[in-house]
Amino acid sequence: MTRYFVTGAAGFIASTLVDRLLALGHQVVGYDNLASGQERFLADARRSASFQFVTGDILDANALTSAMKGADIVFHLAANADVRFGLEHPSRDLEQNTVGTFRVLDAMRVNGITSIAFSSTGSVYGEPQLFPTTETHPFEPVSYYGVSKLAGERYVDVFHKLYGLDTTILRYFHVYGPRQESNEFGGVVSIFLRRITEGRNPIVFGHGKQVRSFTWVGDLVDANLQAAMNPRATGEAYNAASGIRITINELARRMLEILDPEGHLTVEYGEPLIGDIMEFDVSNAKIQDHLGIGFRSDFWETLKLALEDRDSFLGFRVG
Repeated sequence: MTRYFVTGAAGFIASTLVDRLLALGHQVVGYDNLASGQERFLADARRSASFQFVTGDILDANALTSAMKGADIVFHLAANADVRFGLEHPSRDLEQNTVGTFRVLDAMRVNGITSIAFSSTGSVYGEPQLFPTTETHPFEPVSYYGVSKLAGERYVDVFHKLYGLDTTILRYFHVYGPRQESNEFGGVVSIFLRRITEGRNPIVFGHGKQVRSFTWVGDLVDANLQAAMNPRATGEAYNAASGIRITINELARRMLEILDPEGHLTVEYGEPLIGDIMEFDVSNAKIQDHLGIGFRSDFWETLKLALEDRDSFLGFRVG
């Protein structure tokens, strides 16, 4: 039985990964400081004898190294995962995404653990210049978040080269699904959902023509599992994205059609966000070719089904 160590385990994506690992019959240690993660997301996991939860910070080297003992594979998802948060709290962004990643890698070295899947972001590319954007695109981040995650990637690469760690980097793009944060630092789908549910107009920042590649959380869980188990992923970096192209205007309008069919609400517009990238046309050919990952392309149907259970989507109810 493989023993997995998941950082940021009480978060949106990580808790979904924890549930899948347990369903597959593995042992899982979840590690989270609960600064933003929600313990209720681990309600089902806690009922399993194969799950252990440790409250701890990835910046605490001693606690992290101790909790990681006996693990076979690490999934590193703990991070500040938002451009706006990074702009408002750049020092914390640096500590969590860069120093924290180094701490995780060093704890692996100390414990003799050799395999890690690292969750990164498409923000490392900055404003894309080449379309579709492949993994060979130059790195020109335009936000603190993109810089700190790119630095984390560099540490992952160095530990792969120096110590022979089996490392895989997954670059996420606009993830959506149940348990997603809906505060001002959350994903746009859940932010719109909460506002509409509360009877408030969704707010689009800027002109709304920004293009996004929305990716279903379950597909990212599949990508993580393949990254950890497929030898071909060792030392590689992948765009983990659906390839879907949806504008923010389209998203807002369609969500209003689904959730407010009577037409009580309308789209509002606000000032553009600093560091907001306008265009995403992401190639996922490499991850499909290497790992056989398939991404959901029926965005509107998937979203409609997911939104039928609003409470679960917003993390109000789990289980």
